[in-house]
Amino acid sequence: MKLVMQHPSRSALTLAVSAILATSMLASCAKTEETAETETVEVDTPSDDVVEEANIDTPAEQVAEATDADPFATAYDTVTVYSSRNEQLIQPLLDQFTATTGTPVELITDKEGPLMERMKAEGANSPADMFLTVDAGNLWQAGEQGLLQPLGSSLVNNNVPAKYRSADDLWTGLSLRARTIFYDPNDVSPSDLSTYADLADPKWKGKLCLRTSKKVYNQSLVSSMIEHYGAEKTEEIVKGWVANLAAPVFSNDTKMLEAIASGQCDVGIANSYYYGRILEENPDFSVKIFWANQGEGAEATGTHVNVSGAGIVKTSDNVAGARQLIEWLSSEQAQEEYASGDKEYPVKEGVDESVMLRSWGPFKQDDINVTVFGQRQAEATQLMDRAGYE
Repeated sequence: MKLVMQHPSRSALTLAVSAILATSMLASCAKTEETAETETVEVDTPSDDVVEEANIDTPAEQVAEATDADPFATAYDTVTVYSSRNEQLIQPLLDQFTATTGTPVELITDKEGPLMERMKAEGANSPADMFLTVDAGNLWQAGEQGLLQPLGSSLVNNNVPAKYRSADDLWTGLSLRARTIFYDPNDVSPSDLSTYADLADPKWKGKLCLRTSKKVYNQSLVSSMIEHYGAEKTEEIVKGWVANLAAPVFSNDTKMLEAIASGQCDVGIANSYYYGRILEENPDFSVKIFWANQGEGAEATGTHVNVSGAGIVKTSDNVAGARQLIEWLSSEQAQEEYASGDKEYPVKEGVDESVMLRSWGPFKQDDINVTVFGQRQAEATQLMDRAGYE
């Protein structure tokens, strides 16, 4: 276990405890070295699917001092974060965390797939303490592959609704992104729009644009539809989407939104934060947002929402530092930054949204537990392949 360094703002009581600890350490140096009991370490080869148990501290041992009234008053050793998030978006948050707590952060970025393979290959020798990524499907995969350990944080449980966390406590959502409908107001009236399923109607033939099915965002959307409607009806809807395409699928949401603006298509489906980032650079961007699946009836399930989130790496030797970072990211300070800086919705209830997000108006969210997106990911991918959705 790493030595815990106190933040300069610690209380007198903490100073007293630290003095006692220091005295004990000095005394122990004069004694014969004692051997601590450890668990057996099993290191996987790169081909293994699961990282086995490693010699790690238990949450109770490493988080002892984080149970104080102020969980951010303690500075820990450097937290190494493996992240698939854009460095420009997440680095400002990490810098604020370090300024608040005194805990340094080392950020290593790559796509989520390679990062997970890297952690498996590194095994117990991985420097990673925390895995930060987008989409509940990716977080679920990391948990299934044995890469994460329980968070053990009552603070996270209080800040983040259960529907945005894994049931086995392996990861938590940290921000929300809505995947909804966008349209060209020159050719489409909001009254023409209703649900994701309606975009399969022949009235949209030659007018629909979509991002590739290979991206996890669309896999999660289709997973939620399977959960609500069943596989048979969902496959019919996806086939209808394919039949209505105005152009080949796009590699990303930004290009798809720009295609709507240029008149290449009239409607499409994208994540709201991409739209927000375009608007920030070009307030006159002509495309408008429409909240899907509102109203009443069987298909009024609410707009599909997903998460970005994080978990503590199973082989971390700085569990307390990683937990502190995740807790801070779920705090009001960080949640407000997600809304204003990243154009994502706060996962913590009661946090004020940014001016831009409020301008889009309120909407009913799909209340489905996001864990479903991972559980049905393989089924959704196979369904989209059968439907010809590339």
